[in-house]
Amino acid sequence: MPGRIIRWIDQRFPLTSFVKHELTGYPTPRNLSFWWNFGFFAGFVLVLQVATGIFLAMHYKADVALSFDSIQHIMRDVNYGWLLRYMHATGASAFFFVIYIHMARTLYFGSYRSPRELLWWTGQGLLLLLMATAFMGYLLPWGQMSFWGATVITNLFRATPFIGDKVVIWLRGDYTVGDATLTRFFALHYLFPFLIIGAVMVHLVALHTVKSSNPSGIDLADKDNIPFHPYFTAKDFYGLGLFLIVYSVFVFFLPDSLIEPANNIPANPMQTPNHIVPEWYFLPFYAILRSVPNMVGGVVAMGLSVMVFAFMPYLDRSRIPGGAHFRPVYRVLFYVFVIDMAVLGYIGYIPPTTQSILIGQIATLIYFILFLLLPFLSKVEERWLMKRGLPPEVEALIESESREKSKLLQRRRQGDVA
Repeated sequence: MPGRIIRWIDQRFPLTSFVKHELTGYPTPRNLSFWWNFGFFAGFVLVLQVATGIFLAMHYKADVALSFDSIQHIMRDVNYGWLLRYMHATGASAFFFVIYIHMARTLYFGSYRSPRELLWWTGQGLLLLLMATAFMGYLLPWGQMSFWGATVITNLFRATPFIGDKVVIWLRGDYTVGDATLTRFFALHYLFPFLIIGAVMVHLVALHTVKSSNPSGIDLADKDNIPFHPYFTAKDFYGLGLFLIVYSVFVFFLPDSLIEPANNIPANPMQTPNHIVPEWYFLPFYAILRSVPNMVGGVVAMGLSVMVFAFMPYLDRSRIPGGAHFRPVYRVLFYVFVIDMAVLGYIGYIPPTTQSILIGQIATLIYFILFLLLPFLSKVEERWLMKRGLPPEVEALIESESREKSKLLQRRRQGDVA
């Protein structure tokens, strides 16, 4: 009976061929490490967030007089409501954790380089959508930190030239963060995950068009690859088991460690918290914002700190594949960047003092200098490595790319002459 049903579907929709081409038989480099599992983790957490969010929305009230109490109702009265809420809150942090590791792996192994620029840019678009979704969802509990965090962040849009005040009113739906803000943030927070799912589909199409990269940075021919199933499905599910162990520890034993204590107090517009701090995944960018004394300059610096990643395919001008695998200078830059991000995260978490602001300014300067130096250092590193000698397969790849570029240039010249 199952075989007859599948044949009936195949006559009307290419289900079997689609599954084989895009899932089970997808040719995958055989040397992928566990660092490539985090894309699968991100997809799993996305499904988990959508599922738990739908059930939470059934009991949530988007009203300033009821929203905080509705959260307490979910936690105390709804069957397993506490589990749904903690899974959703912890899942938000887990989502950013796996996305940041996924991005760090891409940066380390140079997977953003040609021909994967569009793949990298669709990933950047996903990150922006995820940030917007998390920001709007943070307001929904209507706690002290939620209210004042939304007030501070929406105020930043006053830096928009000429129409800053109108933009802030449009975002809030009112002159202050209130009922209109909560209603529209709830509607958009419910909508954006489905936009993220659509963007993930685009990301996967781009991935399957240019194929997965691998630690060596040398693209293998299809005959040298292996099917995605069962080799990498087994690897992904093994990694998923380890991930779920850590995730479950936070859900069942440390759920409040990822929830700001001030958010367990109802929002009070008349009482400002001593220290307004965003969620941990926004802390490095918040520190960059605070390091610039001028509000407009701080907003521009914070925006550039996120958008600068989109320029990586052009900032990294080295032709040596493999990212940091074969490039010692780039590897040092990567580790300095990771340490700098950790310092910025810590500075964003602690209350501002003269010393912390100074450290934040130095860390912000290092952050942008690393990107500005990359075009120069990548070419210097390439010439230095070429003199020392590269592995034969790497030299062959560089020569092949040079020949392809020469042929393309020659065809363009012939077309211009014609």
